Amino acid sequence: MTEVSDREPPRRRVPGPARPPRPRGAVRRQPGPGARPARRPSGARPPAQRPLRLGSPRPRLRTVGLALTLVLLVFVVRLLQVQAVDASAYAARAEQHRYVVHTLTAERGDITDRNGVALAVSEDAYDITADPTMFNAKQLKIHDGPERAAALLAPILGQDQAVIVKKLRPKNKLSRYAKLASRRTPQVWKQIKDLKTALAKKAETDHTAVNVLAGVLAEPSSKRVYPNGDLAAGILGWVNAAGRGGGGIEQELNKQLTGKDGQIRYAQSGGREVPTAGSTETPAVPGTDIALTIDRDIQWAAQNAITEQVKKSKADRGYVVVQDTRSGQILAIANSPGFDPNDLSKANPATMGNAALQDAYEPGSTAKVMSMAAVLEQKAATPLTHVVVPNRLHRGDRLFQDDIDHATWHLTLNGVLAKSSNIGTILATGQLGKTQPEANKVLYSYLRKFGIGSYTGLGFPGETRGILAPSGKWSTSQQYTIPFGQGFSINAVQAASVYSTIANGGVRVAPTLVRGTKGADGRFTPAPKPKATRVVSEKTAKALAQMLESVVDDEQGTGGKARIPGYRVAGKTGTANRVDPATGRYHGYTSSFAGFAPADKPRITVYCAIQNATSGSYFGGQICGPIFKQVMEFALKTLQVPPTGAPPANLPVTYKP
Repeated sequence: MTEVSDREPPRRRVPGPARPPRPRGAVRRQPGPGARPARRPSGARPPAQRPLRLGSPRPRLRTVGLALTLVLLVFVVRLLQVQAVDASAYAARAEQHRYVVHTLTAERGDITDRNGVALAVSEDAYDITADPTMFNAKQLKIHDGPERAAALLAPILGQDQAVIVKKLRPKNKLSRYAKLASRRTPQVWKQIKDLKTALAKKAETDHTAVNVLAGVLAEPSSKRVYPNGDLAAGILGWVNAAGRGGGGIEQELNKQLTGKDGQIRYAQSGGREVPTAGSTETPAVPGTDIALTIDRDIQWAAQNAITEQVKKSKADRGYVVVQDTRSGQILAIANSPGFDPNDLSKANPATMGNAALQDAYEPGSTAKVMSMAAVLEQKAATPLTHVVVPNRLHRGDRLFQDDIDHATWHLTLNGVLAKSSNIGTILATGQLGKTQPEANKVLYSYLRKFGIGSYTGLGFPGETRGILAPSGKWSTSQQYTIPFGQGFSINAVQAASVYSTIANGGVRVAPTLVRGTKGADGRFTPAPKPKATRVVSEKTAKALAQMLESVVDDEQGTGGKARIPGYRVAGKTGTANRVDPATGRYHGYTSSFAGFAPADKPRITVYCAIQNATSGSYFGGQICGPIFKQVMEFALKTLQVPPTGAPPANLPVTYKP
């Protein structure tokens, strides 16, 4: 039996009438508000959706591509600039930062005397420096780091504490270099280094302690040292803070003494050398050693003698020149007062030169030897010619007299020189020409031959050549004062050279101070031979030497205090009115003595001059004669010059009318 279901059979869906197709372009009607959505018949497939169409990517790609192109173009242009246009500049800058170059200072040459004794040498020293950034509050954790460091350094460096603080706290906060002191001895740097070490150890154990000297450093340098103090300081000069000669031989021969600096170049990273990068070094070439003609012992004797006499006479200054008569070499140039080139802070600027070459003064009667040389060479008279010397002599616009009041003297020409008569000298030189202008012209020519009015040839810094006007410009009084040494000026080395010329048989050999040089190779090169010029004949020179002996040996001569037992001595005294440099007026006297020995076989010339002696005698024979004797005796013994043993000439001083 078949069961019959009580469920209704499925209702058959009858399709409705078809919707007319929607015209193309017609707008789909949207249901109004609140309208129920149309029910989709069950089992009906959803209508097919149209595919989503994206925008074209080409515009965006073009924009991105253009941007990338512009960026690449900028890189290319910059690359071309760096690699081609500015390549050298960037390479140089890179080199500058990568490589460090340090100068290797050349060692300054030594200066020695003629026997190799050191007069000026260079010793190891240190420039004390600091890194200011290591003294700031951030680094030390304290605010008074520079003050604490300065308090420790000031007494060691001998500087004011405030000056050091200013260097440790510069205006430029980024500055990493400050020089605290130059050319300090190794002992000074050791003292600072020991103090740094002690502070560092204390800081390790005591966390409240601070090593305020950690930023103090040192750079190797050299210091000029003069082992003999003020000895020959006027000749040697000094070296200034820049390491250059500031006077004397140090300045004159600075280029040879300095040598040539070298350098070392190495790669660095972080302030340290890169060992594997290698380095290049150009060694420094040491300066040339200079051997002077000076004899240290004779220099000492001359300097000691003139210093004592200047003090005793309470004079402004004095000088002594010692010269080898045969070679023209200067054996000593002593000045008083002097200075110590080791400590210029205590030196008087007025004494820091070489007064024997830089002072110009009227020589006085020591110049009469040139007048007599002209008279003898021109055969206007002989040593035995009679000269009547009155008490007064009227010439030009003046009335002349001798240094002492006397009755009429009857002197030989030799006696005129021995007694240093101004009147007798005027009368003798008046015979050099038929007229006074002619006589002036002849005398002028001889003065020039002797080197007056010209530089000595030493080439010394600040040297004066003196003052000698042409004869045509001599004033009325100069025509008669120049023959006895007033009215023109010279320096002390010129004066010594005059007497060396007579001692050398009438041949003037230009003075020299440099004996030779020794280069880095150790080879000694002698200095060129100086120029030699004949001034007067050998006969005239010999006659003058005999006349000068009378000045010293004869009882009527003015140079008795210059006698040296066992030796024949030729010399001349001088006492001249002195022009005061401050006022330009005559005030005081120039006292002098010049001579050579042995008189009959000359070897050494000594000249002494003292300016403005104010205590005791001011006559040249009295205060310079003993200096001449003291220095000459020492020089003769030092150079082992024996006496000749020949009897003196003993030329007559007076004659009976």
